[in-house]
Amino acid sequence: MKFVSTRNASPALSASEAILQGLAPDGGLYVPETMPELSKEALDPSISYARRAKAVLEPFFRDDKLEDSLGELCETAFSFPVPLHPLTEGVRVLELFHGPTAAFKDFGARFLALCMERLSDASADPRPLTILVATSGDTGGAVAAAFHKRNRISVRVFFPENGISARQKKQLTCWGDNVSSFSVRGTFDDCQRMVKEAFRSEKINARYRLSSANSINLGRLLPQTVYYAHAAVLYQAETGNRPVVVVPSGNVGNAVGAYWARAMGAPIARVALAVNANRTIPDFLAEGIYKPRPSVRTLANAMDVGDPSNMERLRFLFPDLGALRRQVSAESVTDEQIRSTIKRTYDSFDYIVCPHTATAEYVRQRRLQEYPTVLVSTAHPAKFETVVEPLIGRPVPVPPALQPLLAAESRYETIDS
Repeated sequence: MKFVSTRNASPALSASEAILQGLAPDGGLYVPETMPELSKEALDPSISYARRAKAVLEPFFRDDKLEDSLGELCETAFSFPVPLHPLTEGVRVLELFHGPTAAFKDFGARFLALCMERLSDASADPRPLTILVATSGDTGGAVAAAFHKRNRISVRVFFPENGISARQKKQLTCWGDNVSSFSVRGTFDDCQRMVKEAFRSEKINARYRLSSANSINLGRLLPQTVYYAHAAVLYQAETGNRPVVVVPSGNVGNAVGAYWARAMGAPIARVALAVNANRTIPDFLAEGIYKPRPSVRTLANAMDVGDPSNMERLRFLFPDLGALRRQVSAESVTDEQIRSTIKRTYDSFDYIVCPHTATAEYVRQRRLQEYPTVLVSTAHPAKFETVVEPLIGRPVPVPPALQPLLAAESRYETIDS
């Protein structure tokens, strides 16, 4: 299997090469040269999550350096539960927050860290691998946790000074050792621009061996196809129906994972995107003109993205505007609608959702009540207690994995964008 750039001006690479490269030399993002078809094993509802992950990912790593160790990598990376929680008779919540940092980013970050450590150890380049990551909230914490103390790898995390919750900030800044954190006077888009500029700098690349752990990196995105296949297979086995999958979307990597899983043959009826007040995607679908703009701060802060990088992958998958409009829907959800949905979901179902998951539930209630549905829950609500607790009138229990991180000392440097 080879991977090509979305801009078609870089050589095709193997999975390992694309993972280490991060961003393609022409500035594009790596995508599969051809989309493989899911095997019978990948569609078997009886197998474990780690076995399904290996079966889904095998075609991408065929004839690759990591092919022989793929099963071990999956067993190690995906060692936590991935449940489908019943909300109503036809609605299931895909809970992706049971990993070490209580967010869906743990799936991609842990798999990527294991791949990169193995590849870095085998590299003849004497320079350590330097990982640059821009975060709007959960990515940085998951990457820091996954890469902490990994051999021959250092990590630089950039986050917006005023754009994340206090508990998210704790998770970004509690590590030390090979992980350094930088609070940027600006937005997530500024952080993302700084990382991309570093990759384009000949001077920086001559000194450092760079790679990325954002969702622009193929190694982050590929594991995200797995939980969509997993959820759809289990949902269909239980109900006999193919679900609509509703995805809270910021930088769009998580949504691309759903579209790739569907293209591979996962039993997904369609994918619906829920965005916050950052309306770049729904406006593009309505107007046909892509207009990046400065991000707007919202309660669903991990989705505060004004120029979603992975739209490039989505537009590569659906290059014709008509096809894109037929396949992709996106609805914007306001902060007030997020608040009301958190409260209504708790009052109606005795179930607590984070602000990001609330955007998906709002879209379901508004547009999709008649359809079999899987809601994607991207983060544990305890990470947003200042928003959630006043709305539901009770404390949100902190998951055991988060407690030591929140108690640790913070270490970071504040810099200009």
